[in-house]
Amino acid sequence: MTRVLRRGRASLAFGFFAQGVAFALLVTRIPAIQDRYGVSDALLPAFLAAVPVLAGVGSVATERLVRRIRPSSVLRWSQPVVLLALLGVGAGERMVELAVALAAFGLAVGALDASMNMLGVSLQRSYGRSIMLGFHAAYSLGGIVGASLAWVGAHWGLALVVSYLPVVGVLVPAALVGSRWYVDGGGAEAGAGAGAGEAGGVVFRALLPLCLVMTFAYIGDATVSNWSAKYLQDVLGSSEQMATVPYNVYMVTTLVGRALGDFGVRRFGAVRVVRGGAVVAAVGFAVVAGAPGAWAGMAGFTLVGLGLCVLVPQTFAAGGRLFPGASDAAVARLNIFNYVGFLIGSPLVGALGDAWSYRGAMLVPMVLVLVTLVYARSFAAQPYRYGGGHERPRTADVGRGSNGL
Repeated sequence: MTRVLRRGRASLAFGFFAQGVAFALLVTRIPAIQDRYGVSDALLPAFLAAVPVLAGVGSVATERLVRRIRPSSVLRWSQPVVLLALLGVGAGERMVELAVALAAFGLAVGALDASMNMLGVSLQRSYGRSIMLGFHAAYSLGGIVGASLAWVGAHWGLALVVSYLPVVGVLVPAALVGSRWYVDGGGAEAGAGAGAGEAGGVVFRALLPLCLVMTFAYIGDATVSNWSAKYLQDVLGSSEQMATVPYNVYMVTTLVGRALGDFGVRRFGAVRVVRGGAVVAAVGFAVVAGAPGAWAGMAGFTLVGLGLCVLVPQTFAAGGRLFPGASDAAVARLNIFNYVGFLIGSPLVGALGDAWSYRGAMLVPMVLVLVTLVYARSFAAQPYRYGGGHERPRTADVGRGSNGL
């Protein structure tokens, strides 16, 4: 069984890595996509917003789908669809072809994100210790690789299809081969859920604190992804070249934080790691807001990456602990708030920046991330208790020496 779990863990980590590559190749080449299809600046936000909206639809559909088929089957076929849709974005010529490719990408990526994290939560339960951050570290590594490949394509002036085709040609067969070793929760999940998920499914009221944390984390992430370059250049007076650095540094620090995060959870517990991450991220946004120059701003964005990187993986893991017999449904619902935060974050900061100031706008994600401290004890939740009219999650202080599970 240990060999089976190890293979399952390695194959799932590769799935996270491939998804990181694909997503980075899409978002970092948006200017080239816009030029290829002649998408106006006014129309571009509609195209970009459609992807997370459809991803949310895909996540909802996945919650229903996994009642009939295993999450591993959803992941096995959604990952190639994501990669082929990416290739479609690069190969099309008309705007309607772009719309179809992005729609397929959005729907499939929602199913992919949900099913990946479902398998991650069930594997973590089987391991009996924190491994969820490691999967998201693989995603961060994929994002760095994808962004680097996109830079090479832009630097050499390669057509989108030329940039995408070799990557898709390698990742699709590799993902299909790796999918042979995916491990579903199966009987382990059912056994753990006795008296929990099977008794009544997911109670949204109990899941709500984790949904809010997921939203706030992605508002912070969207702020860095969409506004760090503009902030450094327009507010802190950096060069155009230097303005590209913060997001790359953010991705690297996210990778480092997640690679080490599981050790922190095993040593100090999920609650302390989440509280520490929220404080570090908030300090980072405060440094950005008050930065006198570009280097101080980059230091702030670095702290944001180190802090935010632990919140999302631990939120999925906490949802699985809260409803162990219905963890797939809990993960699918939490995943929706990934896209909610992404949709809110960028427009919110942009509107506040235009109406007030971009320095002031950076204080908003700082405050929202600090709200995580109010809900930190939700990350220590034990299986939800049903019945008696007093339904509520049980909490235990997951502290020093606990594995947080």
